[in-house]
Amino acid sequence: MTIYVDADACPVKDEVVRVAERHKVAVKMVANGGLRPSPHPLVEMVIVPEGPDIADMWIADRAKTGDVVITGDIPLAAKAVEAGAKVLKHNGEALTQANIGNVLATRDLMADLRAADPFRQGGGRPFSKSDRSRFLEALERELRHASQTR
Repeated sequence: MTIYVDADACPVKDEVVRVAERHKVAVKMVANGGLRPSPHPLVEMVIVPEGPDIADMWIADRAKTGDVVITGDIPLAAKAVEAGAKVLKHNGEALTQANIGNVLATRDLMADLRAADPFRQGGGRPFSKSDRSRFLEALERELRHASQTR
């Protein structure tokens, strides 16, 4: 089992390492630069070339059944779910076969609405302490479940 982190804009990198350490699970932090090296022996920093979606493609090519992918990128999440990996958003929301279609459709609809109205303001709500707490609980639950099924 490996935890893959889409690390460029991930607000829960430290939390991933803490939970992974408790479960002795390898972590691959994937980004196209700007990350400080981690001294932790379970963490591998993977720096991919600059370019759109290169980190996402790197993760999608490797994630498989039994792995966990941490990302806010919905197309990457869909590929990881299709490959059999467990996927968690930064707020702890699990993306699964049962909900990824709706999540992709909503993402596409919102992109169309933003394109139709360039003056439309807004975005997601700020990342909160409760989001961080939900993420920690969800990751802990996923790793506990995975260790019981091995």
